[in-house]
Amino acid sequence: MDLEQRVAELERRLAVLEQAADRPAPPPEREPDDELWALRGLKSQLTELGADNGGVLFTGAVRIPAGQRYEWQYGLVTDTVLDRDWGAAAESFAALGQPVRLRLLREILGGRCTAAELTELDGTGTTGQIYHHLRQLTAAGWLHTAARGRYEVPADRVVPLLVMLTAAGR
Repeated sequence: MDLEQRVAELERRLAVLEQAADRPAPPPEREPDDELWALRGLKSQLTELGADNGGVLFTGAVRIPAGQRYEWQYGLVTDTVLDRDWGAAAESFAALGQPVRLRLLREILGGRCTAAELTELDGTGTTGQIYHHLRQLTAAGWLHTAARGRYEVPADRVVPLLVMLTAAGR
């Protein structure tokens, strides 16, 4: 093979590599019937940490109806969860323990972000009641106010909210 042929072959191979670099990486391979693939990964991490009593992990990669994307994960070893003051979570759970508040959160994730838009919804109560619910959700950290009176679920609470709703429905 002469020099021109070798250079041409190298250019061809380089072009193939450059095209491959522009494509997204394929998802990690796993067995089609491996329903516990995430659990296996968690157990591997816990073994490396020496967490003999295990741990919990919640994670998600979501796009909400309003279009924003969130990727988030959080985990703790079991001993830490069991040793914490569970009473500290009461306010957060209480804020979610009212159907109207859950509906307001869903509507806000869906793109209705102002109190005016939320008061137009049927079955959510008076303007004063809606503000009361919004204050409760804000105090518990499930909402915060953004510019111009718009409410939003903080980015670090979107996946935990969806995890809690998923867990409640099991």
